[in-house]
Amino acid sequence: MSHEKKSGRAFGAKIFAALALVFPLAFAGILNQASAQESRPAGKPFRIIVADAKTTHHLNLYVAKELGLFDKRGLDVEITGVDDNAAARDMVVSGGADVFWSCPTVAIAAFANGAPIKTIAQVKKPCTSVLLVPEGSPIVKLIDLSGKNIAGISPTCEAVISLNVAAKAEGADFNLQRLAGGPAIAALEGGRVDGAILEEPHASIAELAGYKVVFPDVSASIPCRTINASNRMLANNAGRLKDFISAIDEANGIILANPTADNIVKIAVDYTGAPAEAIIHGNHRLIFGVQLAVDGLIALGDELLAEGSIKENPGQNMFAGEFKGITW
Repeated sequence: MSHEKKSGRAFGAKIFAALALVFPLAFAGILNQASAQESRPAGKPFRIIVADAKTTHHLNLYVAKELGLFDKRGLDVEITGVDDNAAARDMVVSGGADVFWSCPTVAIAAFANGAPIKTIAQVKKPCTSVLLVPEGSPIVKLIDLSGKNIAGISPTCEAVISLNVAAKAEGADFNLQRLAGGPAIAALEGGRVDGAILEEPHASIAELAGYKVVFPDVSASIPCRTINASNRMLANNAGRLKDFISAIDEANGIILANPTADNIVKIAVDYTGAPAEAIIHGNHRLIFGVQLAVDGLIALGDELLAEGSIKENPGQNMFAGEFKGITW
């Protein structure tokens, strides 16, 4: 058996095992109990700055903000827009913000390279990024990816990693063109790439335009997006971060109860500018939840290590000890 096949099967096994252990929890009660053990300052709301690259994947943040779920917990949450996940991470590392949402590989690599951050909660799982190709595409089986040009945001994106591992296990190797979202769709429309790995809402935008999803199961067991906080905020105000995550968890329940409710779609449109029809088409795929997929995230660290992006997998050290027993 080739190294690639072993790597692909091992990766898939780790991720499957990770998600098999994750069950719905009565999280809000656990968190509120832990949070209540710390005193709450009276008077002025406690300020938390979130560096955010706006996307429907962060809809729980926007819903918590717009529906007053932070306010009722005595939190003044400021959302500062940035261009991408890396910029959000850098803003937190530099002290300009306290919290950021990101693809897990962004946070894992940053922590492994010494960034003063910890992961405190999941945003959603599984990964909803998928490979889209034109109708009539010759890409039918994984082996058909051999030599093809595929658009994707980054070689360290968890969806790109999982497709790459799966393709190599079948003896295929594709060429990654580093494009994301709108530019990736434009390249697909212009015939400059053979396929594009897209996340919501761009996956729905492409689907509504007539492109089709192939290999939907490849990334379906990968944990997606984490909430990460600075070490200084954790050291000084862990209790307020627990309140913050409690608000996010309440927002998750509201979204999951009706992902296409008028107010939910409006919030998504207002924050991200994505077309309402794409949000309605794909919002059901965003399975929000705060419980960390610990084994799956560690497995992603193994893949980053294997490809040389990090020198050591941080393992459980990437998770905030203050949230042990709460989100992991």
